[in-house]
Formats: sequence, structure tokens, C-alpha cells
Amino acid sequence: MTADSIFSWTPAAVVFDCDGTLMDTERHWQDARDMVLHSYGFTPSAAFAEKARGLHYTECGRLMADVAGRPELTGDMTESLLECFRDLVSADPTTMPGAPELVHSTVQFAPLAVASNCPLEVVESCLGMAGLRECFRHIVVPNATTRPKPHPDVYLTAAELCGVEPADALAVEDSHCGIQAAAGAGMRVLGVGPRPSDAETALADWWVHSLEEPAVRGWADARIPAQSTGPDGAEGRES
Repeated sequence: MTADSIFSWTPAAVVFDCDGTLMDTERHWQDARDMVLHSYGFTPSAAFAEKARGLHYTECGRLMADVAGRPELTGDMTESLLECFRDLVSADPTTMPGAPELVHSTVQFAPLAVASNCPLEVVESCLGMAGLRECFRHIVVPNATTRPKPHPDVYLTAAELCGVEPADALAVEDSHCGIQAAAGAGMRVLGVGPRPSDAETALADWWVHSLEEPAVRGWADARIPAQSTGPDGAEGRES
């Protein structure tokens, strides 16, 4: 890792992952996967949970069906997975420690976007319930022409929409799948989470246990202009 490349740098845009980075929803995905697999009489292993982490929900549904030895149930499992996840998020929308504070700091000096593998309506709902939606100019999710992570498409699109080159943007990510996508797009990466793997360590420029670490907040606050003029930190900007 090369944390110095972020310490002394002010990004032209900041692109956040949602699940496990902004919102404490990765546990909801895991619970939803477990619920669906258990309903088909299959108990997932710890290795499965790690492999599924960060995948687009359609890819996760396919993986679940393959692991259960029932590939013909891919569609049913995918639909059930998304339904269970939505129910769990609605019942318990929670932000990750330090995430709201970092968003409110970074939006004062750079345009913000979200790049997520979740469906758009899920991201919109999560951010809305957390009171963060207005901070983000753009939300990018996979579609017919934008491939999901670990492909770099969502990050490349987010940079383009923010009007910056990927090399001038910072990605904030918690999963290996997402870090691969951001690094593949050419962004610098702030990784967050308790246990970085060797692969994550190799790709992230800076790794922190939590976004509430003082070094993260100090880095962001040091870049806020002396006089901020609005929620995006620049007068006359359009969202």
C-alpha cells in the first residue's frame, strides 16, 4: 500500500461503494443468502460467504444455485435473495461507523458519486433513509451496458459523470470485488474493513479498520475550503 499517495492529495471526485462502506448492509446480504439457502436445505460455509461478498445480486443468485447443486433454481433464488434483502434493510437501515461524517466532509471539496452492485432503487432507498442522498450527484449501478464489479465499468462511469479522469478520483471500498473494480478503473483506493486479504492489501492505496479513524476524518477535514458555500462545497454547482 502507498498511503502517502492519498495523505498529500486532494481528489477531484470521491466515489463510494454502498454496501458495507456507506451502509451496514453486508450483514443483511449474508443473512438473506443464508435464509434462501436454508429454505432449500443447504447450509453455506464460511468460504461461500467470503466468495459471495460484494457480488452483484444476480451473480450471487447463480453462485447460490450452483453451490446448492440446483442450477435450474438460479432465477428463483435470485428473486428470493433480493426480496429477503429488501425486507431486512427496511427493518434496520444503519450506516457504517464514520461514513456519514466522511460524506459530509468530502462533499465540501469534491463532487460525490456512488458506484454499487445493488439495484438502483435499493441504493436510493438506503441513502434516503440515512439522510445522505442529497450529498451524491450520481448513483451508478450495473445495467445492460454497464457491467457489475469486479469489472471497472461502474467506477469509470462515475468518474465520467463527475467530469474527472479516473486517476484524479478516490474510491472508497470494503470488498475485494469492489477494490478490483476501482483499481481496474485506475482510481486510488481507500479500503475499509477489519481483515484485509493480501489481494486487497496489494490493490488498496490506504487501508483503515473503520472510516471513523481519526486519520481519515483529519485527512478529509484538512481539505475543506475555509468558507464552504453549500452542500457540495462550491457555489452554483448543479446536481
